[in-house]
Parts: sequence; C-alpha cells; structure tokens
Amino acid sequence: MNPLNVVYLHAHDAGRYIQPYGYGVPTPYLQKFAEQGMLFRQAFCANPTCSPSRACLMTGQYAHVNGMLGLAHRGFAMNDYSHTLVNHLRSHGWHTALSGIQHIAREPYASPSSIGYHEILDAGAEPAEGEGARRKYSDGPIGVTEAAEDFLARSHDAPFFLDVGYFPPHRGSNNSFPSLLPVPPAGYVRPPAHLPDTASTRQDFAEYMASVATFDLLAGRVLAALDRHNLAGNTLVIITTDHGIAFPGMKCRLTDHGLGVLFMLRGPGGFDGGKISDAMVSHIDVFPTVCELLGLPIPERVQGLSLLPLAEDPSVSLRDELFAEVNVHAAYEPMRAVRTTRWKYIRRLHDRIEPVLSNTDNGLAKTYLHERGWDGRATPEEELYDLVFDPVEGHNLAGDSAAAEVLKDMRSRLDAWMKETNDPFLNGGTLDLDDKIVTPSEAYSPSDR
Repeated sequence: MNPLNVVYLHAHDAGRYIQPYGYGVPTPYLQKFAEQGMLFRQAFCANPTCSPSRACLMTGQYAHVNGMLGLAHRGFAMNDYSHTLVNHLRSHGWHTALSGIQHIAREPYASPSSIGYHEILDAGAEPAEGEGARRKYSDGPIGVTEAAEDFLARSHDAPFFLDVGYFPPHRGSNNSFPSLLPVPPAGYVRPPAHLPDTASTRQDFAEYMASVATFDLLAGRVLAALDRHNLAGNTLVIITTDHGIAFPGMKCRLTDHGLGVLFMLRGPGGFDGGKISDAMVSHIDVFPTVCELLGLPIPERVQGLSLLPLAEDPSVSLRDELFAEVNVHAAYEPMRAVRTTRWKYIRRLHDRIEPVLSNTDNGLAKTYLHERGWDGRATPEEELYDLVFDPVEGHNLAGDSAAAEVLKDMRSRLDAWMKETNDPFLNGGTLDLDDKIVTPSEAYSPSDR
C-alpha cells in the first residue's frame, strides 16, 4: 500500500457543541464523517487556550514542556519548532502544506515555515504556476477551503500532510461569531447547561450555531474533494478543535466545559465504521497515533499514547488519569488539573481571588453575567468535582470532609505529574512575562493593555 496521507481539519473554539455529540446544532457533514469514521466522546485538549492547545497537539507534549505558555501573537513561542509533527513527517518524506490558521508561530519569534510546512497556501494571493491553481482565492474561510481543494486536486508524487485551519466559530472583532449562514431563531435554542437560559445567552449561542455550521459546510467541501480525487481511502483525516467555546466558564477553564473537544478520526488503521469510544483521550495522543499508523518512529520526548488500540477495540481504555493546564491567555492565570473517569481536581497557582474576566471573550453571555455581579464572586484555590453526580462541575467538594481522601489522592496525582514533567510552578515558581503582551488580571476585556 502507498504511504498514507494525513489531513488535519480544525475549527477555532468549537468545544463539542456539534451534532455528533448529541447537541441541537445541525452539522450534517461532521455527522456523516462521524458515521464513517471513529468518534471519541471523552476527548480533551491539554490546555484550553488557543496557541498552547495547538502546540500540545502538534508536539505530543504538555504546554510547559514544549514552551508554548501563551498566545503566539502576544509573543509566546515553543522551545523548539523542529519538534512539531509537521517537521517529523517532513523529515520522513511527507510533503507538508498549510491552508488557513496554524496559530503556534508568529514572526519574529518563529515563522510558519519553521513549523515544517513546505508550502503556505496563501488564501489571499494567486497560487504559483504549476500548483494546480484554477482561481484567485477568496478572502476568509472560503479562500482557505479553495486553497485546500486545489491542493487536493494536484498530482502528488509523495504522501502529504495537509493542515486546514478555520477561524469560525471564534468570536470576531465585534465580539460576535462570523458566519456564512443564517443565524437560527434564538427563541428555539438552548445555551450550554451551566449558563442561564435567557434571551441574551440564547442569542449568543444561536450566533455560535451559525458559525460552527459554517465550519461544517466548509469542512464538508474539503472532505468532498478527498472523495472527488480518490484520496479518501488512503488518507487519515483528523477533525478537532483547540478547546471549549468562547463563553463564560468554558474557553480558558479547566472544567470539561473548557477541556472537552470534538475529536474524530477517519481512515485506515481501524478508524472507520462509525465506531465510538468513551475512553479518555488527549490531544497529545495525536502525534504518536499518526506515527504508529504511518510506521514512523515515535520520538522519546512525546508524552501521549497511540490511539490504535482503541480503533481495534473501542471498549478498552488507555489511561486512568488525564492532565491539563493554563498559564497565560489574555491575562496571567496559571492553573493545573487532573481528571479521572470519576473525579476532576483543579488547582489555581496565583493569588487573585476574583475572576479573571479578561480571559473570557466579550459577548452577550459575558455581559449578562457581569451585570449581575460575576466580578464579585470569589474563585477557590482548589476545586474537586464528582463527575458522576455533578457532570456540569457546579458543586465544589474541596472543602467537604466526606471527600477528604479523594482530595488527597487527586492532589497527589497532580503533584506527581508536575514533578515528573518539571513544571515551573511545582515549587511556587512564576513566569517571566517582560517581553510578552499580557492583559491585566483585573481588566474586563481581553484587548485591554
């Protein structure tokens, strides 16, 4: 068999709020993909902030290990860009290309080409002669799609890795969600379960729905191009997002509202037939999975686990604990978490008691909570949740004597991981932010300087 191709399709801020995960958010192309491939219902990012999450996926390492502690466009960078999956595939003969967002490098700290791409498929310029170009690409996500379609239409002399990154459903500069599709009537939608069901939150979520449906539509075009050019049978397709949706208590939070991500694979190796797994998996598992499937060595630095055993038997599990972190998003807010199938433990590693509102993107839902006193609600140093009886993580058991032994165990698990991974916060450390763009923790808006 010819070496396999890899297509990595990713949305920005989509969480799990799509049709295949049971939500009333019509995404027919993603639904069809899930029924053809394999759906991971308990998939999590390793850091629920944009650049760090993507860096974890691309390196198979936790953020404080790969060095991406904050946002690339605010001055943060990885320790070594040669460690990306893209560079690893490139060094073994894969042709690599990017259309759209990558969000883990920005000059002068690093350049997109240093990530490992042979080509940056510029969505705003005429493609070079001989690249299968048929048109000048449109602006925005349509252009990203057109560039990916043209790439797939070429003759390929080598296996390829195609990275297709979409901005939707990230909030735009006006704090709303960009969309190519109509917004559904807000009166007939329901916001996420941990948010109040009000006219404001319904409208906000309705706009999200149109935006993630835009991602679905355009991703469907890329998938159709794979079929049209007879590439689907020899291509592993990865569809995911960076972290939870841009609503209060979600993006940049270590509850499942922030860590839970859509994650589906389709292709050779058993990722087919509409399989569903309830095993806990992490974005850091992508790197070793791709390597094992393609027959490539897995670097010793990689901290994830291959998912091929789950493709063979979806009923098994790979791990009994999973870790995640936050360091800096717009503002400094270091936190760590460990999750088992039953329990979630979160530890804050800074002094601020009040919520860091600037780490929540502005929008209707945020305004609604802020007007009712969100900024005055204390934030606990430790959180412990029973995910069986409290799946929305609303009742903190860290101060409950009945949960003392569980709390001790979860603390111990987190401490061991921090020690094993040489976490800079293990012994009360801090981060050097002198040359970074960081919003004050007391600010309201992420854009405040």
